[in-house]
Amino acid sequence: MLLNEHTALVTSQILLCPYSEHHVPTYHEWMKDEELQALTASEPLSLPEEYDMQRSWRQDPDKLTFIACLPPTSPATASTTITPKQDDAPSRMIGDINLFLFDDDEDDEEESSTSTTSKQIIGEIELMIALKSHHRKGHGRASLLAFLSYILTNSGAILSEYTQGTSGILNFLRVKINKDNVKSIALFESVGFERTSAEANYFGEVELRIQVKGEEEVALKELEGAKGWNGRPFVIGYGEV
Repeated sequence: MLLNEHTALVTSQILLCPYSEHHVPTYHEWMKDEELQALTASEPLSLPEEYDMQRSWRQDPDKLTFIACLPPTSPATASTTITPKQDDAPSRMIGDINLFLFDDDEDDEEESSTSTTSKQIIGEIELMIALKSHHRKGHGRASLLAFLSYILTNSGAILSEYTQGTSGILNFLRVKINKDNVKSIALFESVGFERTSAEANYFGEVELRIQVKGEEEVALKELEGAKGWNGRPFVIGYGEV
């Protein structure tokens, strides 16, 4: 997605930057790990394929992604600009967070009748803290809260790029997590996601959702009451080298 190509999100615990070419070699090394492949349901890619994937994430209107990094060494302000290859150097990268958008083909007639001209859209989130040395330090929660805040605050622009300017409504955000990944399930539940079923699906996944239905301000207010909320992230410039 082009929307965030010059945008970074900063809190006291995390820096989220657009996925850029200089991130690819480190990301490629992460994804050689078989455990990460299993957790993310990913297949290993060659380095050229990884560069192709990075370009896809940057350009495709149905994908929004940030690389999660340690926060800048100097406190951020609204006028701060993140310098590529410095603030998000490989030594500061710890993971990524993604949003996939697609049409809600399961939307029923009652929901459709509320808007005959707007596409009903689903957002699916994926979160990965790749480095075990940074697990259980609050980086995953900080990434998720900052990302959700950005999505809900900027949903109009996000949906406009996805729909190519036609009207769209964000129905809900969801995540699918392996039933054995209890820590990730607990994280998403703690920020307001709810299970759609008590049992895992055929693939052994638990699905959790936050309902939006075009009421982003309501969803954002609920998010602000979530565990670990420490204010909205600074949405700041991400400069080109």
